[in-house]
Amino acid sequence: MIEGSGFVTTNEREVERVATWMAAEEFPDFRSPAPVAKGPFDIGPDPDKNIDLTMLITILNFAFTDFATSRKFEVTYNGVRYSDSEAMFACLHKAILAGEPILTGQWAAAVTRRDLEDLFRGDIEIPMLDERVVALNTVGATLSERYDGKWHRWVASCAPALYAAGDGLLERLVTEFPRFDDVSDWNGHRVQLQKLSQLGLWGLHRSLAPLGCTVLKDPEMCTAFADYIVPVALRTMGIFEYEVSLERRIMSGELIPRDSLEEIEIRAHTIYATARLTDEVNARRPKEKQLLIPEVDYRLWKTYHATHYPHHLTRTIMY
Repeated sequence: MIEGSGFVTTNEREVERVATWMAAEEFPDFRSPAPVAKGPFDIGPDPDKNIDLTMLITILNFAFTDFATSRKFEVTYNGVRYSDSEAMFACLHKAILAGEPILTGQWAAAVTRRDLEDLFRGDIEIPMLDERVVALNTVGATLSERYDGKWHRWVASCAPALYAAGDGLLERLVTEFPRFDDVSDWNGHRVQLQKLSQLGLWGLHRSLAPLGCTVLKDPEMCTAFADYIVPVALRTMGIFEYEVSLERRIMSGELIPRDSLEEIEIRAHTIYATARLTDEVNARRPKEKQLLIPEVDYRLWKTYHATHYPHHLTRTIMY
């Protein structure tokens, strides 16, 4: 579908240009066994607790910009200003330190709108609050019924890989918890996007590796996490080119409908362009400093996730 796209183009020459300077940058070595410095949302070394938190985040990790005002969800926590998903992390961290039982499936299954209003107090109401309640309730019910409400039990029941003849973490996540099954139809072609599921499992892999736990034996199978922010990075770097009317709609804050041709092409090109950029960056780096796609994805996301530059707006629980 990349060649047949009508609204988004990936400029191959710009991919090579960006790769030339990005290849010289320093990237954190996620393969290193050295302990990772504690971040602002650290909850300790317990692997099970970290799994439970990461998967809770995965349920909720979507839509942080108000669709009417384009204002981002922000909070101040411990004297630091956080925006976008990091603002959500701050709210969850505060609740955990306060002893609230938010890491259980039972809590998720019973949570109410009022509960989430109290949990996510920021400058604005976190977008799509009602949809978050439904997502938590449905996932929490299944998790409680099958795995005693504990994500770490679900992880332990899967093969330690994204793909394993149906028993892989990604395969089972989107099957057992349909809330995560992120696919679209583009002119009769089924397009697998799977943003949240891959992001959550990559997060587990990254966070548990320093604790001596192998979550994914095949992390190289991860694609980019097709969201709102990475396309902004690709657009401002010149890698993305939008059809004129789509560019105008994005810049003016007009909603791009979920599963429209425009939205699917933005997301599919995000996956393609980030993969191409990773290939070109690696072609310019030593063998011992090769990168995986999620590492380049994070480089793009982290730089632009709080930017004032407009991103496309789509009402969806998938990103």
